[in-house]
Amino acid sequence: MNIYSKRQKWKLILFVVAVVIGVSSLWYTNILIKKLAVEERKKVELWASATKLFPNISNDEVFTFISEVIINNVTIPVILTEIDDAGNETINYTRNLDTLRLHGENYLQNQLEIMKSMNEPIEIELYDGQKNYIYYKDSILLTQLFYYPYIQLLVIMLFILVSYFAFNSTRKAEQNQVWVGMSKETAHQLGTPISSLLAWLEFLKLKNSDAELLSEVEKDIKRLETITERFSKIGSTPVLKKANIADVLNNSITYLKTRSSKKIKYILNFSSEDEIFVSINIALFEWVIENICKNAMDAMEGDGTIDITVTDNTQVIYLDIKDTGKGIPKSKYKTIFHPGFTTKQRGWGLGLSLTKRIVEIYHSGKIFVKNSELNRETTFRIVLKK
Repeated sequence: MNIYSKRQKWKLILFVVAVVIGVSSLWYTNILIKKLAVEERKKVELWASATKLFPNISNDEVFTFISEVIINNVTIPVILTEIDDAGNETINYTRNLDTLRLHGENYLQNQLEIMKSMNEPIEIELYDGQKNYIYYKDSILLTQLFYYPYIQLLVIMLFILVSYFAFNSTRKAEQNQVWVGMSKETAHQLGTPISSLLAWLEFLKLKNSDAELLSEVEKDIKRLETITERFSKIGSTPVLKKANIADVLNNSITYLKTRSSKKIKYILNFSSEDEIFVSINIALFEWVIENICKNAMDAMEGDGTIDITVTDNTQVIYLDIKDTGKGIPKSKYKTIFHPGFTTKQRGWGLGLSLTKRIVEIYHSGKIFVKNSELNRETTFRIVLKK
């Protein structure tokens, strides 16, 4: 399992744990809400019983007790109504409603409708046979308890989101430092053997060695110098110069042809005489083309076609590189550019990540998988400003 897959696995595990915690919190809170709702109904029923007895009691102590039962309800909003012989319902008494809005138009009627929709009324039959009804709704405490877990989850999610972005920023900064450190060290380490090889090359020339052999050695040394230059530019702001993209592509493909299978066919859908100028760093951009083409060679297992098309638009150019390889699942269109992601048995998973960095950070462009069909083809698109 590669590094990226392991990271994804841990993210999934943490997400599942967070969901379990959230669902458990909602489930437990719901149980508490139901218990409190039952208790509140018991209180309202007790209040109703006291109301029923209230006008028919003469004993002072009992009267005082019932008064306290009614008065001490300071949390549950209630409305006491009376229905006359004609069937009209009249509000006789209210408690724990918004006192500032009690005299507002339709406020009491609206509250009554809300209470009717929330709970069954408690019927009170008075001593003279007259019936009253007590309607009620959840107390402020119960309402707050109902919304509390959602607010709690929202706060937790915001905290996780902020932490994620902070962690991401830190991780990217660390990745940048790793990129820069690794690149500078590689360039430094290559410098010494290249200098030594150049000296040996001059020595062999003095000895009148095989000219053709020395020419090939010289090409490889120049190649090493190019690689060293590329690594030395990572981490520092590269100098962009206007260059003909057709010439750059031709040079890159010429180099790749000598170092790839004879079964790989290159189709260039542009003319070597075309003049399409863009601001690029040639050494780094050639690296981009080589990385994408080498990935294509691996996907085609050394046998297939690489098709390169340049489209000149008014403000940008589109560079499409299509291969006839294994293809890429849609779910991997973005993850293939992440450091550590690879489908090869051997590989660091840094090629496409480095390519994306060169295109998007150093050239202010864009690179993405334009389309892909499994076991048929894949097209990468690079967008560059003119």
